[in-house]
Amino acid sequence: MTIARTICLGFLAVISVGTLLLLLPFSTVEPGWGNFTTALFTSTSAVCVTGLIVVDTGSYYTFWGELFILCLIQIGGLGYMTTTTFLILLIGRKFDFREKLAIKESFDRPFLHGSQNLLKSVFATTIALETLGSITLFLVFQQDYDNQQSLWLAIFHSISAWNNAGFSLFADSLTRYQTSIPLNIIICILIIFGGIGYQVIIEFYLWLREKLDTSSKKEYRFSLNFRVVISTTIFLLLFGAIAFLVTEYNNLLAEFNFNEKVTLAVFQSVTTRTAGFNSIDLGAMTIASLFLTIGFMFVGGSPSGTAGGIKTTTVRILFESTKAVLQGKQDIVIYEREVPSSLILKAMAVVFGSTITVLVVTFSISFIHPNFNFINIFFEVVSAFATVGLSTGITADLSGSAQVLIILTMYIGRVGVLLFMSAILGDPRPSRIHYPEENLLIG
Repeated sequence: MTIARTICLGFLAVISVGTLLLLLPFSTVEPGWGNFTTALFTSTSAVCVTGLIVVDTGSYYTFWGELFILCLIQIGGLGYMTTTTFLILLIGRKFDFREKLAIKESFDRPFLHGSQNLLKSVFATTIALETLGSITLFLVFQQDYDNQQSLWLAIFHSISAWNNAGFSLFADSLTRYQTSIPLNIIICILIIFGGIGYQVIIEFYLWLREKLDTSSKKEYRFSLNFRVVISTTIFLLLFGAIAFLVTEYNNLLAEFNFNEKVTLAVFQSVTTRTAGFNSIDLGAMTIASLFLTIGFMFVGGSPSGTAGGIKTTTVRILFESTKAVLQGKQDIVIYEREVPSSLILKAMAVVFGSTITVLVVTFSISFIHPNFNFINIFFEVVSAFATVGLSTGITADLSGSAQVLIILTMYIGRVGVLLFMSAILGDPRPSRIHYPEENLLIG
């Protein structure tokens, strides 16, 4: 039982328990036991923080069903190993070496030291920002609903946004609040901070604490991971907002004034890569916007965060590698730091494995549903793999076999394609054999 297998089986166990809970008679509005495929799809979507649905969450499930979904979202966002090891901390048991290795694998850390403090920081950050989000969203929803319902809506959407899950209790997601500046700002902040990764947030906190400490004369230096994540995220957010504004200016955004158009474009740029909330009708988007959305979804968020995709750091490494080759350089340097060749190989493996997964599932569903529009199928598969949750509206119309493929895609996207393959193949065996080098033609 390797670490990769422990993590993968742990996610399967949580999905299975969630499926059973959502099948219970008091979880659904309709009397009797729920539909198994619907429960399995919803549980997988919640644990994998995707947000794709085959039924309307707010009308199909009771309060208890919604609560179960929220718990699954929280566990899925934090990660199976993070949640279980934190529970071990709560009961007073010390970490063993295996659990430290699991945390190292889950957060992609280069070292084991400080795992316990990292977990405490992760949970403290999560609780603090989800609570702050709930309070501010409560003030927004209070204008339209009573206090009890407003509080539940605020808690649900705050946790869903922080974990980049995209689940909403509204049938039209957040379309009814598409021009609400306070809600757009709150949801966007929760999505961005949830998607950039816990290590980036913690590092920013340490920098801020150093700045506020007037007695300290040390100069805080950000890590390469922090600088790459922040700079790449800002670029993608700005580029996405401008691109959506241009491609949908005379289409979905035509009926809004300029300020509202900018608000909708910014929200779409934020939610596209990670969260899956929507404030516009995606089925009516132009083909250019759909392709743009697919690209952003495939990139996703950042490592150790709650978002999916191939991650911003992977894209940045491949971009810098291509740039170095075009400039005739042998070394990959980012912010005066050389990138190890092992990371470049890992980035290539992530992109290749992710591309193959998406293409195989897209081909399979296209074969099952030959009458469906290809772009809609491609959109759905990338959304599932990147655990985004956006849809053009075909999810509920998929056959049982196609829904199973989407379930598998969400699962692979959440645990990670490399971790999934490692769980199947097992840990690599070290070898002392080295073969001679030989060149071959490339490109």
